[in-house]
Amino acid sequence: MTDNPASTPAPAPTGKPVARRRAFTILGIVVLIAAIVWGVFHFLLSPPEQETDDAYVAGDVVAITARDPGTVTALHADNTQGVTAGQPLIDLDPTTADVNVAAAGAELARAVRSTRADFTRVGQSDAGIVQAQAELSRAQADYARRRSAAAQGAVSGEELDHAADAVKVASATLRLAREQRRQAQATVQGTDVDTNPAVLAAIAAYRRAAITRSHMHVRAPIAGVVAQRTVQVGQQVNAGTPLMAIVPLDRLWVDANFRETQLKDVRIGQRVTLTSDMYGGDVTYHGRVVGLSAGSGNAFALLPPQNASGNWIKIVQRVPVRIALDPRELRANPLRVGLSVQATIDTADTRGPRLAQAAASPYRGGTITGRDPQVEAAIRRIVAANR
Repeated sequence: MTDNPASTPAPAPTGKPVARRRAFTILGIVVLIAAIVWGVFHFLLSPPEQETDDAYVAGDVVAITARDPGTVTALHADNTQGVTAGQPLIDLDPTTADVNVAAAGAELARAVRSTRADFTRVGQSDAGIVQAQAELSRAQADYARRRSAAAQGAVSGEELDHAADAVKVASATLRLAREQRRQAQATVQGTDVDTNPAVLAAIAAYRRAAITRSHMHVRAPIAGVVAQRTVQVGQQVNAGTPLMAIVPLDRLWVDANFRETQLKDVRIGQRVTLTSDMYGGDVTYHGRVVGLSAGSGNAFALLPPQNASGNWIKIVQRVPVRIALDPRELRANPLRVGLSVQATIDTADTRGPRLAQAAASPYRGGTITGRDPQVEAAIRRIVAANR
């Protein structure tokens, strides 16, 4: 008789499936505990913070333009090259400017000589007055003698009339000499050769020509990296033509575009931690919040939205937050304008102001007075040579 297969007892499970189920159970418990711990630390114990990856490196792009027309004769810097403040960048043909400086120097010399002649005319007019006074005295004395002689009948009436006319002519000559002296004195009164208006105008014209001549050598106003060079040697440029740009890479900042729902606890001065896509998580930058934009990105767009017309859909807006970076960290790991970064603001300390502080100039360069020592020395030489 054959045994029934259904009545055959099933083999007992081996140890491997039981161990596998036990391992999965333990793994699930560990994952659950880890999730609970992460939730507690993230939502209850971790410091409050706001983060975004909609953040980009920004910086000043200092445009270098031609201040006067000219022809490019030399280029001393190119794209990607670093320059220091005052370093030569571009040379323009100075021939015409040199001619203008020479013409202004000649005009200054002529003004000095003309002013000196004006002082001389004052002395000449004084001598003319003395001469006219002597002529008047002689005519008056002659008229007095003829009038006495005419009373005795020794001089005719016609001769006496001629003597009276001579007195009138001498008086008119004296008045003319005095007016000429006043006219000569008016041009030099209260001045000397150095302070005469004509000389001062000629000095100003010489300085203007010298300033134009200095514009033929374009120098870097700040230190940075050259970018956007568009000029070529031999090119004729006009005043205001863009030549190149300089980006100071040690003065960069980050514009982080946070959602408006994230800005409740954001304050000026809060600390920020940043990482860039360029270096990844290996390099961490530390900054601080220095200001919030006066409006959202849409408010300053070329075509701002018109929410009062047509169908309206609410969209959460983003507001640019400016974050200052540490110059020392920038020197150690340079960034470039336009790079993507991830910014995390520590919003635990909310004692700072909501609005930015008073404006302060980021660049404090030397004051330009236009008084070049070499130019002033040339002016003094010209004045002394023609005094």
